Amino acid sequence: MSTTEEATVNPDGTTSFASEEGGGAGADDVPPSGDEADFDTESGDVPDDAVKGTDPAIFLFLGFLLIATIWFFFYYKKRKDQADSEAFFSNMDGEKFNLKLPAAVEEYYEVKAKCEEAGWEPGQAVAKDAASANGPHRMLAQALMKRCIQDIPLVQHIQKESPGMNKLYSHSMCSVKQWKAYQAAEAMVSAEVDEVRAEADEIEPGWSQVIWRQAMQYHQMLKQRQDMEQKAMAAQAAKKQVENDKVAIEKKKVDDKKAKEEAAEKAAKELMEAEEKEKGGGAGLKKGFLSGSSKKK
Repeated sequence: MSTTEEATVNPDGTTSFASEEGGGAGADDVPPSGDEADFDTESGDVPDDAVKGTDPAIFLFLGFLLIATIWFFFYYKKRKDQADSEAFFSNMDGEKFNLKLPAAVEEYYEVKAKCEEAGWEPGQAVAKDAASANGPHRMLAQALMKRCIQDIPLVQHIQKESPGMNKLYSHSMCSVKQWKAYQAAEAMVSAEVDEVRAEADEIEPGWSQVIWRQAMQYHQMLKQRQDMEQKAMAAQAAKKQVENDKVAIEKKKVDDKKAKEEAAEKAAKELMEAEEKEKGGGAGLKKGFLSGSSKKK
């Protein structure tokens, strides 16, 4: 929409124009400045749907999911460790308690049967004559002592393992199979100890009180003898090894000396052959040179 302007002549001769409606209409058509627009925005007149906030339920869900993941991880790890532990103990089949009685047990009963056939009876008094030295009583006593001595390692093994197995069982740290194997071995050894004592009293009343102590002493004596024999054998083997080493050193010296002599002879022979070749080559060269000179003449 156009406006009517009025011309005014100023005293200095210049001309200026003024609108009839004044500056109001023009001022309304001017857009607001940047500061004014920012002020209006900051004043809180912006609609509510212009700003979108995050729903707190999402944070709650994410937090719950994180906690559940951590809990499941530790729960799974605990169950896995427990399963591995149970598998470990279940695989322990108790091989070290798979014990067997020595062969001397059966040998004793064989000797006993022969002695009974020869007229021996349990509790029979020992004869004082010389014939009793090789009689049934002595033979049976020797067989029982041999049986008792061979039982000593079994008794020592059970005595050594018993405290540890009882402690493991009290803390539920051994498998059922291993515990049963230990119980069976312990029962077998205990029955063997009682049976040996009963047989000892049949051979000689009261012998059951000292037979195991005597067997332990004999066992230690035999073990010491075996250790001494093993040490003697080891010393003999070491001595023989030293002698063999000396022989080998002497042989090596002889072989080295012989090798040096052979090498020297070979070198001398090669040198002589080389000198002979040089002499033969020089003579041939000289003869050829003289022959060539005579032809030129």
